[in-house]
Amino acid sequence: MEPALRNNPDLAALLDGFAAIGLPDCWIVAGAVAQTLWNAAHGFPPGHGILDIDIIYHDGADLSAAAEAAHEARLRSIFPDLVARLDVKNQARVHLWYKARFGRAIGQYRSSAEAIATFPATATAIGVRPMAGKLAITAPFGTADLDRLIIRPNRRIVSEAVYTAKAARWRAIWPRLAVLDWHAPG
Repeated sequence: MEPALRNNPDLAALLDGFAAIGLPDCWIVAGAVAQTLWNAAHGFPPGHGILDIDIIYHDGADLSAAAEAAHEARLRSIFPDLVARLDVKNQARVHLWYKARFGRAIGQYRSSAEAIATFPATATAIGVRPMAGKLAITAPFGTADLDRLIIRPNRRIVSEAVYTAKAARWRAIWPRLAVLDWHAPG
């Protein structure tokens, strides 16, 4: 996994400069990770179809939108040459805005790993970060779906509409993905 991620110049820059990010319980997550691997499997350029890079952290001591925005601005200044847009979110504050955006209230996440376990598809429920000279991975559903190009819904909190829209976009860009219907078992 790490060689494919490092072939994406944006992810390589973030992994190499990860110490400068300096956020608690911080991970590079979801789409940019999965999509880089899908690009490798499809023979596409590493950044093909990647709209943004999600960086999450968990800081229960500061739930302000201003702090989150300041961290995003700071990281954009540290990594000015990234092609993809950075999207930096404090997972400790997601419960404050989730209902307004998605129509359903959720409880406060206790960690970034807990948040990752609620991402819309099992293949994109993944986070990476360098740790002790190696690539640390958190993937609550494992990496089999990601490795096999399977998009399976994670119904924990996401709606059918959100999953279906994301899966349709992904399938249009990465045609070898096997997208499972929301109502498919398991």
